[in-house]
Amino acid sequence: MDEIFSPILIELPPTSNLNDVLAERVGAGADKPLMEVPGGEGEPWRVVTAGQFDAQVVAVAKGLVARGIEPGERVGIMCRTRYEWAVLDFAVWAAGAVPVPIYETSSAEQVEWIASDAEVKLVFAETAGNAATVAEVREACPLLSDVLVIDDGALDAVAAEGTDVPDAEITRRRAIADLDDLATIIYTSGTTGRPKGAELTHRNFASLSVNAVEAVPEVFAKEGGRTLLFIPMSHVFARYIHVLAIAGGVVTGHWGDTTTLVNGLGEFKPTFILAVPRVFEKVYNTAEQTAAAGGKAKIFHWATATGIAWSRALDTPSGPSLGLKLQHKVASALVYSKLRAKLGGQAEFAVSGGGPLGERLGHFYRGLGLKVLEGYGLTESTAPTSVNRPTATKIGSVGLQLPGCGVKIAADSEILLKGHHIFRAYHKNEAATAEAFTDDGWFRTGDLGVLDDDGFLTITGRKKEIIVTAGGKNVAPSMLEDRIRAHALVSQCVVVGDNKPYIGALVTLDAEGLPGWLKMHGKPALSVDEARKDPDVLAALDAAVQRANKAVSTAESIRKYTVLAGDLTIENGYLTPKQSVKRAVFLKDFDGDVERLYLDKNKDSLHLIG
Repeated sequence: MDEIFSPILIELPPTSNLNDVLAERVGAGADKPLMEVPGGEGEPWRVVTAGQFDAQVVAVAKGLVARGIEPGERVGIMCRTRYEWAVLDFAVWAAGAVPVPIYETSSAEQVEWIASDAEVKLVFAETAGNAATVAEVREACPLLSDVLVIDDGALDAVAAEGTDVPDAEITRRRAIADLDDLATIIYTSGTTGRPKGAELTHRNFASLSVNAVEAVPEVFAKEGGRTLLFIPMSHVFARYIHVLAIAGGVVTGHWGDTTTLVNGLGEFKPTFILAVPRVFEKVYNTAEQTAAAGGKAKIFHWATATGIAWSRALDTPSGPSLGLKLQHKVASALVYSKLRAKLGGQAEFAVSGGGPLGERLGHFYRGLGLKVLEGYGLTESTAPTSVNRPTATKIGSVGLQLPGCGVKIAADSEILLKGHHIFRAYHKNEAATAEAFTDDGWFRTGDLGVLDDDGFLTITGRKKEIIVTAGGKNVAPSMLEDRIRAHALVSQCVVVGDNKPYIGALVTLDAEGLPGWLKMHGKPALSVDEARKDPDVLAALDAAVQRANKAVSTAESIRKYTVLAGDLTIENGYLTPKQSVKRAVFLKDFDGDVERLYLDKNKDSLHLIG
């Protein structure tokens, strides 16, 4: 099979938009819980009903109108995942405007590009520090009229400004957009290093959401469904789930501090957990380390092996043997029950996206008692195009296409997508938009994959060079590589980190530039091999890496690098005639050097490995 299209189940009225998704939830029960907000330490979470949320959305929308925000204008949101993010998103839509997310970890250079390219008129920044970052680039963003700080009560202040705006004005503005109008611009890394603004429509979010609820009711329309959002809402994955939860009747909580995530999960008790693979990896690693510290490593590893074997046996015609079932029951009592408790104790499903989870972890979590629903998508596909279902799962695959979504495998194995979830264009970038689509309208993902006879999609590789970390962050390596390569000591730089917990780099020294640098710094002559271990050379490279990191967010920054003994040349097969690195060849030959970047425990410092 090389092409499949899943029929749409629910057709929305063409004049509807995302405001109607919220209106339907309110209409289904204004007094029913919609979200919960964490209280103080030891205090219960505060319930926010659908009616209360809608009232706050309207109040903030009125304030935006009073501040002069017109329909179609852009409002930036630079904030961690929290309740206020959700309010602002729907308030901007209620005002007829377009929210533009900005990662709270973004550098001033990134903020300048997004705010200027999207023509942002107003920014809500979470902290004074975020506001200061925006302030650095105000002069380069002439349309940006103001920056408001959420921590300083920006939402209440804006709402107070709009008390004289009539309800009828918000009612009018909520009805302006139709399904094909712009809902948001989400910036994603491009091969040139400049983030591209993916224009996502109201159809993309609203139609995909209501159809996903219909297709996976066990998760998204289940009575008492709860989920805790902790991945960044600036990311399309969390943003989509935040809309999906409203469409599906799910109660949502928000938790912006991942260092205390276990506390949040224990308090909120979600019925399904949404995360990128790195979170699931951390849960496993922490559990393993805790067991080892308590002298129970042997029991933990036995339980892990038992759970994986039990899960794999589920996919065989005969299923788990009686002996394996008994071992699994014992392992559940000794180990699994404690791990489930750390996840809140009520989680039935684990929804993974943003990168490959891996077969082993998939089986581990199913053995633990969580049904793993791994999916696949991109910013340009409004997050998911496919996902495994509770009743149709193949671990290792990314599942079946959601209703209204189509996939095609090209002759070169590239995954092509089409459907109501595909973005309409890259903002103000006709060339990139044209390049992204085939002549017959299929979106080129740059990923490689296969479809089995049942329609399950499996990802086999990546055609494009964009790095996707284990945390789901898209990183364009060229931006960092170009900046580091500009240093006099550096010949080549290859940034790595695909499916890894952080970004690393492999650097080669410039044999021709080295003697001059050494002389300029009053140092004796050194060979390349001697220089790559020299403290002063390494200090200079540290500074070069740190300077390059200033151009990107924390999640995109290089944590470790190593200096290779030789260089990359046309002659040894690692460079093209245009002096471009043959990345696939390089990564294959230097796989051991890449892996060593991720072995050391001290991952927050730059240092030479090997």
